[in-house]
Amino acid sequence: MYAIVKAGGHQEKVEVGDEIIVNRLDAKKGDTVEFPVALLVDGANVTVSAKDLAQVSAKGEVVDDELKGKKIKIQKFKNKTGVARRKGHRQQLTVVKITAIA
Repeated sequence: MYAIVKAGGHQEKVEVGDEIIVNRLDAKKGDTVEFPVALLVDGANVTVSAKDLAQVSAKGEVVDDELKGKKIKIQKFKNKTGVARRKGHRQQLTVVKITAIA
């Protein structure tokens, strides 16, 4: 059985025992979090209706709440003016282990 969950502005395919990396959540290490389910597949049964999915959620435990993503480099340049600017960004992330889909 697997589910597509909405997590941190993205959709992730999860099964019980999977670890997913999502944008930073307001939860500390060891806390339990719940994600709404967008699609549920159990063998040959596919659940898509909003009425049935409202009763289902994916529960997970926060494994790491201080992870940072890969650094991206941003560079702006304006021709013939001598204007150049460099900047970097690292997204703050959370690692969640899925414990149950019910």
